Amino acid sequence: MEPFIVSARKYRPQTFKDVVGQQSITNTLQNAIDQNHLAQALLFCGPRGVGKTTCARILAKQINSDGTEKENEDFAFNIFELDAASNNSVDDIRNLIDQVRIPPQVGKYKVYIIDEVHMLSQSAFNAFLKTLEEPPKHAIFILATTEKHKIIPTILSRCQIFDFKRITVKDAAEYLKYIAENQGVNAKDDALHIIAQKADGAMRDALSIFDRVVSFSGSELTRKAVTENLNVLDYDTYFEATDLILEHNIPGLLILFNKTLSLGFDGHHFISGLASHFRDLMVCQHPDTINLLEVGEAAQQLYRDQSKRTAPSFLLKGLEISNDCDLKYKTSKNQRLLVELTLMKLASINFDGEKKNPESVALNNKTIDFIAPSAFYNQAPRPSKKESEVKPVTGNQPAVTQTETPKATSAINSTTETLVEPKKATTTIETQVAPKKTREEPQQNTETSTSAETSTDVKKPIINRPIKRVSGLSISSLNAKKQHELNKIEVVIDENNLPKDPFTEDELRKHWADFIEIIDKKGQKILASNLHSDIPKLKEGFAIHLELPNGTMKKEIEREQFELMEYLRAKLNNHFVHLNITVNETTSTKFAFTPEEKYQKLREKNPVIDLLRQEFDLFL
Repeated sequence: MEPFIVSARKYRPQTFKDVVGQQSITNTLQNAIDQNHLAQALLFCGPRGVGKTTCARILAKQINSDGTEKENEDFAFNIFELDAASNNSVDDIRNLIDQVRIPPQVGKYKVYIIDEVHMLSQSAFNAFLKTLEEPPKHAIFILATTEKHKIIPTILSRCQIFDFKRITVKDAAEYLKYIAENQGVNAKDDALHIIAQKADGAMRDALSIFDRVVSFSGSELTRKAVTENLNVLDYDTYFEATDLILEHNIPGLLILFNKTLSLGFDGHHFISGLASHFRDLMVCQHPDTINLLEVGEAAQQLYRDQSKRTAPSFLLKGLEISNDCDLKYKTSKNQRLLVELTLMKLASINFDGEKKNPESVALNNKTIDFIAPSAFYNQAPRPSKKESEVKPVTGNQPAVTQTETPKATSAINSTTETLVEPKKATTTIETQVAPKKTREEPQQNTETSTSAETSTDVKKPIINRPIKRVSGLSISSLNAKKQHELNKIEVVIDENNLPKDPFTEDELRKHWADFIEIIDKKGQKILASNLHSDIPKLKEGFAIHLELPNGTMKKEIEREQFELMEYLRAKLNNHFVHLNITVNETTSTKFAFTPEEKYQKLREKNPVIDLLRQEFDLFL
């Protein structure tokens, strides 16, 4: 039985043409040999398994060969390999320097390949400097490292640097296909692409994985065998997961995730793979970026088909959600729940990238409060034209907010009874339901409330219904607004039957002060201060006169006067109370502007401020 030779050694390139994925470097080295422009100190740097040591050996053979040697001549006496990871002391470098002085017995050059040169100590680097700068004519140094940044600048300045790049998935898959044909293995393209992706740009790792998978599957190398042996999630899983997300099938998605966990994969692997799948779908949507998809031809067709059913906005939102889960995974205490919550969010996205629930996201993640009319009233059929001439109000009623007594409700009910008298002077008022609060209707004398409560035509309003929050741009809000317009009703109120009880100025000021106290407790400090700036005076015709020092205070009170007037009308039982505000600029001179005058003004309003000044030993 012949000993088995791993593919990484068996198929190691013997010429520069056989090196995979480093064509620019191999061409440069070959031209330097042909033109006799080869430097005496070379630095090969790059990731593992990309051909640094292989190129160094090929270079050593090429510069020593003259055409008379045997075919399998390896010039072992001319090539010296030193592992700097284990020979990193000053003594090791001194021994090397002593050997450099001796010329070669066979060939022209002695080549010293120092692998992992970044492992040399600082003193060893310093001992190596002089020899590296001025070596003998027969000596060539080739330094190889995976971490160029750890080499001191004085060494870098004495070397000709070659940066090796990672081997692409396409190049690695083609080389693996060539090896599989030589070994008589029937390998599928998708299987070779998975091996190349798993190798992560290292050809040596790809060959090691290839040997392992061939030992597992034999002469038939399939995608299923590779995924099982390498413990890699097959992209069919992500295709199925994406289909479930597009169908908003959350139960099926959670079952698929549980099945993935039962196969031994963790949630982090699943969610990061799903993000990569979204990325692959995105690059398939443009012909210029489809080359970035590093999969086989069969898999490319699957990606193209699914990318046609996904919108770019959906993929961007999916990438954002899955990447956020990827970042939070390691710090999460319940990692499975985090992934499941992420999958639920993904399944709640529409094809346009917006969330499925229209109430959850609106413009700039803001919502507005809108109360549909149906949230406050029982629906009833609208009266016909003939019926409305006799009883205009038999169905929907405007919302009524009671303050203390049921005067407002009785006013509406009593008004309904008086609508049958056509000869009286009437006023038509169009009433709408406000977005957040409903205004009180004019007060009516309580004597008529008993008879109005017996009426069965007026339905009681539903007050304590929860406010429904809908997006201002959603279809539901548009339907609600349309329904709101349709439910406009006209309430005809007889002015002669409105309450008009007389009251005194003292009663007015008492209720005025009570209202200021109420709004002050609610936190409306500015309005309370403005109302407190002058004492209200009662004029003829139930007019309340108020004099203010500037127009700003007038605007503030006029903007909020509705609540004030409704409160006073309810307390005074007089619907004809109205507010008359005037501005007197001369009163503004009464306000203090100096610190002493300000303090005196504050002390007049609140004498306790003197105790505050004495307690903290304050001074003006």
